[in-house]
Amino acid sequence: MDETYINLPTSHLLGSVPAVINEEKDGTDHKTPEASMQTFPPTNGRDRGRGYQTLESPNDPQPQPSSNWKGMFSVSSYTQYFNVDTDTVMNRLISSLYPIGGDFSSKIDANPDLYGLVWVTTTLVFVLAAFGNCATFLMQKQSDHGAAWSFDVSYVNVAAGSVYGYAIVVPTAFYFSLQYLGSNSNLIRFWCLWGYSLFIFILASFLLLIPVEILRWFIILLSGAASASFVTLNLRSYIDGNDLSVLIVAAFFLQMALAIFIKVWFFP
Repeated sequence: MDETYINLPTSHLLGSVPAVINEEKDGTDHKTPEASMQTFPPTNGRDRGRGYQTLESPNDPQPQPSSNWKGMFSVSSYTQYFNVDTDTVMNRLISSLYPIGGDFSSKIDANPDLYGLVWVTTTLVFVLAAFGNCATFLMQKQSDHGAAWSFDVSYVNVAAGSVYGYAIVVPTAFYFSLQYLGSNSNLIRFWCLWGYSLFIFILASFLLLIPVEILRWFIILLSGAASASFVTLNLRSYIDGNDLSVLIVAAFFLQMALAIFIKVWFFP
């Protein structure tokens, strides 16, 4: 290559890249002041208010639910009553099937829950509506094979009104009755007790599908007696020392009345 082309100046040519000029550093070191993300504006040792603060620590205490009457309408007031695991719920369901023990109240003393009340009653509503229709279908086909059959949607409304109403109103009535008579009682524990007492009716509904009338009556009366005994034996701990045997009898017959209602209306 001709050396004449090598020494040509290229800084003025179009598209050329200018050379990098290394500037000498001066002797002065410019240090950038460290940024502070803690407080703005800086206080400089004086109290000038909170200003812009950093985010709170994750360990900061959470706001507690209000203890006044407004707390009744707050969801956070009821979360503590759903703080149960599967083992605890299963243990309480099994205890409701053995009423002779009478120790259910001691089991829920430290941690009464509403989980059982909600799910046991909801399950019972759908079981009664579904199996009630199946039972009427089986009985109708057994008596008249050619008869037409249709699903009765009203079973859902009746089951929801009766089961939810019973599980909420009856314990509440007993709570206010005992409060009026000067006995120590707790509404959440009563809701928990009556909620789990309905579990046996879910199991009985499967057996009530058998299209034998005398067997159905035996199953529902046995289930009602077991549920009534479970309620009354655990209710005694709240009325010890008080002559309130009439409430014990009332609780027993109310459970039996619910059992008979289930048989007559849903499994005729």
